[in-house]
Amino acid sequence: MTWADFYLVCFVVGFFLSLVIFLGGGFHLHLPHVHLQVPSLHTRPGHGGTSPFSPFSLITLTAFLAWFGGTGYLLARHSTILFLTALLLSLLSGTGGAALIYLFLSRVLSSPDEDLDPADFEMAGVLGKLSVPIRDGGTGEMIYSQAGTRRVCAARSDDGTPIFKGIEVIVTRYERGIAYVRRWSDLAGDDLELDSASSSENDRQGRPQ
Repeated sequence: MTWADFYLVCFVVGFFLSLVIFLGGGFHLHLPHVHLQVPSLHTRPGHGGTSPFSPFSLITLTAFLAWFGGTGYLLARHSTILFLTALLLSLLSGTGGAALIYLFLSRVLSSPDEDLDPADFEMAGVLGKLSVPIRDGGTGEMIYSQAGTRRVCAARSDDGTPIFKGIEVIVTRYERGIAYVRRWSDLAGDDLELDSASSSENDRQGRPQ
């Protein structure tokens, strides 16, 4: 393998992963026998106005690989400069590309004046819909909206019974990244029964003896 081939591989890998992250941010990509979750770009900053994006993240790494590989390939193929000079220029290009991506994410996609409200991210009571069914005792996947953002998380049945895809569910508890859910129709039915029983009791007490 020549240095031009090495640079080309870096460029292809970096460009492909960057494309996956930007186009698939916040979604689960289901490939045959592969479950890939890429980070969401719709991230809100933490307390005190600090940026949620790290300069050393998967996004900046893939940007570095793409810029490093692209610059190195062009220099190796279409210039006569020394190898060390081409390598140095490629490293500078990759670092600059990663820095631009980081600045864009931290300055444009996040607001330094916005603080998190923990209540906005409380999972108990969240209403969602299953995108992947929950088999008997297994784990599925739930789509829900929170803080104005469409989100996805792993879900299990609270009572261990299977729940089909597309069923509306409500989160009863959230532990270790997994939402334990019940069918919304079941809870709504329980509430209706309680209301009906309460109304009957009130009617009975209000009747003259």
